[in-house]
Parts: sequence; structure tokens; C-alpha cells
Amino acid sequence: MVSAQDGWPGSGSSGGGRFTVTARPGPEPGIVVVELTGELDHDTAEPLRTALDDAVASGARRILVDCAELLFCDSTGLNVLLRARLAAQDSEARVELAALRPQVARMLAITGAGAVFPRYASLGEALADPRQE
Repeated sequence: MVSAQDGWPGSGSSGGGRFTVTARPGPEPGIVVVELTGELDHDTAEPLRTALDDAVASGARRILVDCAELLFCDSTGLNVLLRARLAAQDSEARVELAALRPQVARMLAITGAGAVFPRYASLGEALADPRQE
């Protein structure tokens, strides 16, 4: 796993340890895995914005956002994900969400945003999806 200390672009933390983002290459070329831990909100969103921008700029075809440890996401976090989705689409790539906790899945359902992201029960399921390019 590559962390901010290892110099992977877009990895980092904010909010005194309340939120961390770890971006790493996936198991196949063209895949970037972005792992989220903690609470994503207005005060902590910048590391995610940077990681997703870097993943799109790297030419990734699939950006898998692992939400297994994401405890909370507010409207700012949602907007970061939605903007990244649009940027990825412009590059013929996609942002996909994996392992959503119930409270984050509910926020996506209430806002209608869940319908625009491919979603998977786990990161492993996302990586095994035969629709990969």
C-alpha cells in the first residue's frame, strides 16, 4: 500500500486524522484504488479532491473508491465525487464506489446520486467485475 509518506500523488489526510485518503495503483494497468477512512466533509475534502484529480490525470480508466472505512459523507464530499465522475467521463474513464456503509449509501439514495455511480458490495467484487476494460 502506498501512503502519503511514500509520495504517491493525492494521498493524504486532513482534519487531525479524522479523514485519510490512500491512492494506489490497482492490480491491473489503468486502475487506481482510492481508499477512504473516516469522515468526509467540508473541512476534510481536499485530499480526496486531489487524489481523484490525480487519478484522472494519470489516465486511469477505472477509479475505484473503496468506502469500506468511510464513516460519514456530507454534501461537499458528494460534490467532490460527482465532479470527479464528470472529469473521468470526459477522459472516457469512470469512478466506481465499493463497500458503501449503510449511512453513506442512504445519503446517495436520498440525493439520487447513487444512480450515477457503478456500485459494488466490496472492493474485491469491483476488481472481479468482468465489465472491466
